[in-house]
Amino acid sequence: MTQQIIQKVWNYCNTLRDDGVSYGDYLTQLTYLLFLKMADEYSKPPYKRDIGIPKEYIWETLKTKTGAELEAHYITILNELGKQKGMLGQIFFKSRNEISDPAKLHKLVQMIDQETWVMLGADVKGDIYEGLLQKNAEDTKSGAGQYFTPRSLIHAMVECVRPKPLKTMADPACGTGGFFLAYYDFINEYYRKSLDKEKLEYLRKKTFKGWDIVPNTVRLGLMNMVLHNIGDLDDKDPLIVRNDSLIADTGERFDYVLTNPPFGKKSSYTITNEDGTQSKETLSYNRQDFWATTSNKQLNFIQHIRTILKIDGKAAVVVPDNVLFEGGAGETVRKKLLEMTELHTILRLPTGLFYAQGVKANVIFFDNKPASKTPWTKEIWIYDLRTNKHFTLKTNQLGSEDLKDFIQCYNPDNRFERKETERFKKFTYEEIIARDKTSLDIIWLKDDSLSDLENLPDPDLLAEEIIENLEAGLNSFKEVLNGLNGKE
Repeated sequence: MTQQIIQKVWNYCNTLRDDGVSYGDYLTQLTYLLFLKMADEYSKPPYKRDIGIPKEYIWETLKTKTGAELEAHYITILNELGKQKGMLGQIFFKSRNEISDPAKLHKLVQMIDQETWVMLGADVKGDIYEGLLQKNAEDTKSGAGQYFTPRSLIHAMVECVRPKPLKTMADPACGTGGFFLAYYDFINEYYRKSLDKEKLEYLRKKTFKGWDIVPNTVRLGLMNMVLHNIGDLDDKDPLIVRNDSLIADTGERFDYVLTNPPFGKKSSYTITNEDGTQSKETLSYNRQDFWATTSNKQLNFIQHIRTILKIDGKAAVVVPDNVLFEGGAGETVRKKLLEMTELHTILRLPTGLFYAQGVKANVIFFDNKPASKTPWTKEIWIYDLRTNKHFTLKTNQLGSEDLKDFIQCYNPDNRFERKETERFKKFTYEEIIARDKTSLDIIWLKDDSLSDLENLPDPDLLAEEIIENLEAGLNSFKEVLNGLNGKE
C-alpha cells in the first residue's frame, strides 16, 4: 500500500515532466493541493478543526470543477489564500499555478483525493516529500541544490551534538528543514522510552525555529515539517519565518543551533535602477553584537549564531574554507570565537557533497560560554575526511558509513576522552594562536594522488571531479564579472 502511493506520486511527476513541469514546480503544486486536502480531512470528525480556509476555497470546491473553470478557480484560491495570516499565508505566499493543462490539474486533484493523508504514517508522507526534494536538488537548472544538505551529514552532526528533550533548536538558514527532521528523529529514537505526552508536544510545537529568505523554500520547509508531524496546519506563528535572520537580534535564545548557511561569500541585495535594470549592492550588517562588520555572509552567520545561543548553548555549523583562513574580519571572528566560546571540533569535509560545485567546506562545533578573562578554547580536534577521499553527487555519494569513524572519534558520550588517530589530531590554543592569521586551515595528511599514480581514483570519478571544479571556476568568473559590471 505504502509503495503504491509513493509510486503513484512519482509516476505522475514523470507525466508532468513530459509537459515541461520541473520537479520543483510539481513539488510546489503538490504542496498547495496537499495542504487543502489535509485541511479538509481535519475539518471532519473526529478532528473537527477549522484551519481558517474560507468556504468558497475549500478542497471540495476543486473536486466539482474541470477544464478552464477548474484552472480559473485554482488560481483564485492561490491568490486569495496568499493574503491570509499564519501558516496559511506562508504556504500560499506569492503562489501561482504552474500546470498549464487543466486536464492534468484535474487528474492531480483526483490522485490526491483518493488518499486520506492525515491517517498516513509520517514516514510515508515524509518519504514521498523528501524524495522529491532530493530530486529537485539534483536538478541543477533550478538552483534548489543550495537549499539541500546531504542527509547523511546532517544526521552525523545531530548525533555528535546529542540533543536532549525539552530543549530548543534554531536554524537561521533552514532551507527545506533537514536539520529539524534529523533532530526530531533523534529525540524520538534516542529517548523513546522516556517521552511522555508533554515532551512529545514540546518536541512538535515548541522546539524549533527557522528562518529563510526565499518564499518557495519557506513553503517547502513548512510542508516538509507538517508531513513529518512537526507543527500544525493551523499554526498562528509558523515554525519557519520568511525573513533575513541576520538583520537583527530578536532577543530569542536557543539551546542548539544546527545549520548550513548559504554558500557565496558576499551578502548583497538587488535594487531596480531608474532605467529598469537591476544591480546588486553589497550588504554589511552593522550590529552592536557582532565582533566585526563585514559583507562576508558566512562570518556574519557565525557571529549571529553565537548571539542567539544560550550561555550554555551548542552549535554545529557548515562553513566554507575561507572562514578558516581569511584575514581581516575573518581573523577577528576566529580569535573571538576561540576566546568567547569553546571551539572544540572541526570536521574537514571532502568535495563532491554539495550542489554548489567545487565547494570545500567544514563543520565547526562550538559551545557558548559566559564571559571570562581567559580564552575558553583550550584545544581543537580536527578530523580530516578530505585528504585521499573522493566523493561525487551521482556515482559515489557520501553515506552514513563514511561518517561512522568521525562520530566514533568525536565520542559524543564523552568528548573529553578522545584519542588521536591518523585522521583525528589535537591542536592546542597556543599552537593555533601562533599561526599566521590564527588560521584553522590545518593539513597534516599526505595527498597520495599527488605523488603516487597507482592511488589515483577511477577515471569516472576523476572526470566528475574535473567537471565539478571547472563548473565551480566558471561560476566564480561569472561572479567576478557581475561584480565588475555591478549587475546581478
